[in-house]
Amino acid sequence: MKKINTLQNLGRFGRWTALALALNLTAGCAPLVLGSAIGGAFMASDRRTSGTQLEDQGIEIKASSRIRETVGESSHVNATSYNRLVLLTGEVASEADRTAVEQAVARVENVQSVVNELAVMGASSLGSRSSDMLIKGKIKASFVDARDMFSNAFKIVVERGDVYLMGLVTEREANRAAELASGVSGVTKVVKVFQLMTEDELARKLPPPRPASPAASNP
Repeated sequence: MKKINTLQNLGRFGRWTALALALNLTAGCAPLVLGSAIGGAFMASDRRTSGTQLEDQGIEIKASSRIRETVGESSHVNATSYNRLVLLTGEVASEADRTAVEQAVARVENVQSVVNELAVMGASSLGSRSSDMLIKGKIKASFVDARDMFSNAFKIVVERGDVYLMGLVTEREANRAAELASGVSGVTKVVKVFQLMTEDELARKLPPPRPASPAASNP
C-alpha cells in the first residue's frame, strides 16, 4: 500500500486548514467525484492571479540562487513555489545544510512559508531523476484524462518516486488527485502540500455561464 501524507498550510485564502496526517490508500477505494462538469475554459486556467504567478517565478529564481550560495553545487535541491508557498525537495549532505537551505529560502522576498522535504543523503542519480520525470508525465496525463479533474490546478513534483502535489484546491479535489497519483506505477508515496478552499470559493472563481445562442428564426 502506498502512503499518502497531507501537509496543508495555514494561510489567509478563505478557510485554509492546517493538517498533518498519514492515510493508507487501498486499491479498492471508490473514486471521489467532484460533481457536475465545469467549463473547459476554467479547466485550462491557473487559479493564481497573474501577479502571483509572476511572484512564484521570481521566488524560484531567487531561491535557486540562495541555495547555490548556501550549499554550492554539491547538493541536489529543488525549490518549487506555488502561491508563495515553497516546497524544498532533493538531497543535501547534512542536517546543518538542510536547515541552512530552509532558512535561506525563507528570507527570499514574497515567500510566505516553506515546506522542507529535503533528505540527508547522497545526491540522486541521473537515472533516478529520469524515472521521476517519467512518473511526473504519467501523473499529469492521468489528471488530464480524468473528466472530473482540473489538471492545471495542480503542480506536481517527484523526487526518488515520492510525489508531492501542490495547488489551490478543494478537499475533494485534493483527495481525488492523491488517489490518481497513487495509482501510477513507480510511485512510492504521495504527499499533499495543498492550500485548501471551500466549494463555494471555487464556485466564485468559475467564469459566468455563456448565454444561450438565439434560435434561428424560421423564414
